[in-house]
Amino acid sequence: MASQDTSRRSFIIKLASVSGTLATGSLLSACGGGSASSNMVQFNYGVASGDPLSNKVILWTHAKYQNSNDPVALRYEVATDVAFSNVVSSGATTALEAASFTAKVDASGLAPATEYYYRFTSGVWISPVGRTRTLPTGTVAEVKLAVFSCSSYAHGHFHVYGEASKSDAQYALHLGDYIYEYKDGEYPAAASVVFGRNVLPANEIVSLSDYRIRHALYKSDVNLKLLHARMPMIAVWDDHEFTNDTYMTGAENHTEGAEGTFAARKAAALQAYHEWMPIRTGADKAVIYRSFDFGNLLSLHMLDTRLIGREKQLDQTAVLTTLAGQQAWMSPSRQLLGTTQTQWLTSAMTNSTAKWQVLGQQVVMAATWLPVSVQTKFQAYFASPDASTVGAIVAEVNAYKSALSGPNPASYLTASNPVVPYSFDAWDGYPAARETVLQTFAAVAASQPTIGKKLVALSGDSHNAWHTNLTLANGTKVGEEFATSSVSSPGWEAYFPSMVPTIKSLFQDTTSKSNVQWMDASRRGYLKMTFTAAQAKGEFIFVDAVNSGTYTLQTPVAAETRTYAG
Repeated sequence: MASQDTSRRSFIIKLASVSGTLATGSLLSACGGGSASSNMVQFNYGVASGDPLSNKVILWTHAKYQNSNDPVALRYEVATDVAFSNVVSSGATTALEAASFTAKVDASGLAPATEYYYRFTSGVWISPVGRTRTLPTGTVAEVKLAVFSCSSYAHGHFHVYGEASKSDAQYALHLGDYIYEYKDGEYPAAASVVFGRNVLPANEIVSLSDYRIRHALYKSDVNLKLLHARMPMIAVWDDHEFTNDTYMTGAENHTEGAEGTFAARKAAALQAYHEWMPIRTGADKAVIYRSFDFGNLLSLHMLDTRLIGREKQLDQTAVLTTLAGQQAWMSPSRQLLGTTQTQWLTSAMTNSTAKWQVLGQQVVMAATWLPVSVQTKFQAYFASPDASTVGAIVAEVNAYKSALSGPNPASYLTASNPVVPYSFDAWDGYPAARETVLQTFAAVAASQPTIGKKLVALSGDSHNAWHTNLTLANGTKVGEEFATSSVSSPGWEAYFPSMVPTIKSLFQDTTSKSNVQWMDASRRGYLKMTFTAAQAKGEFIFVDAVNSGTYTLQTPVAAETRTYAG
């Protein structure tokens, strides 16, 4: 068993100027000696690093005087050793009230593929120490990534972050829903909020102050602080960093007028995100897509499938029942990335000399389709969750699978009962945009045969784990997708606990248009990706509980380690 107390923290950070040691998760600052000011500088949210390059990395902290809102003058130090006897980069910055007392620096002059320690100081006060790593260059044998998505504070403990901090992963990759926007007791309902995990502020977050407080709450979690202090993070947002089902100009969970304008809410969310995340901030905070090169082995292209170019999601009923809905869905101009980002991605994949072209992005990319008749039964359950509607789902699924394995599958899948996407919020809702990206990669790979480029999509959002094929509309395979489960947000098991095996087999049914090779519909965890020239290996690592302080780490069985040959 494992628990959240200090006995399970294997990563203890030593402070060179302190006689003892300090755990990264501590809420206290350390005094480095001498006469301490009565107005202590607090580093309550630890330290973090992110957006590593071969010669520099972003360093982050939050620093505030205990009894004052005055600016906090800081120095940062980067060293090759935990004792800070060999400092290789240092400088000054300031934590300002205007930036929510956060501070970020771009520490430069670093060597490739090198592990460093870093810290911030203000007079005698010293932050916890973090460990970071730069990107490799040249010939690279192996890269290991820990991939995360969907961490709802109220749904449970972040055991998954803590476990990843003890793994041999070199870099963290967060694919969105790092925070959630809902008011306390809405998601989940008040009766289901895990003890001690009520959110702050209690209202749904709308203003800049709201978003800042919610980010601070998440950063106070000991397991998240351990992860950030252990390895650099490369992150993108999804919808809940803003509000549910966000698109370019609005969102499902935003009421224009009653909650102000969406433009103002988006600006507040962007400001807070860039303040509280260890991300390199450019002139336009809304532009988050960017690439990271790991030598000749891997190019990681981080995409924004949520905010910068996404057209509004379509309603499934409208697509199925109206000509206008069908035409909108199949429109060749329908955008998910937007034309500017698509052009950038084309250039990035073309100019990369790495074998693995990896898309780090938010939503499931492959086709995950179910018959209309089955989906109708699921919708009936959500409208009236009882034994009869569960029984109706089981009966319909059995009828579907029986028909597909029989002599006349067409008797079930007809023009009036086709297979269609189960989520129009994913790439399935934007088929032309998906085809453009996959066709583009296929053309790039064909034009550069000596490199032998391979495509992998890394995805999140669905709260379930997936390993899928990426195919063109004509069925030609061009890559594979590894989609991580959630850190704590619930999956299918929260709604259909007795039907998890049925749902799993339904999505893995290769006789339909589904491209799912394997999926898990019931557990929380993370994805550890190991890239070598020979293969991309995804290990789906789960914990058995997030609703209590104790849990068991579940070592992947054979079916939960998936590979794509290079």
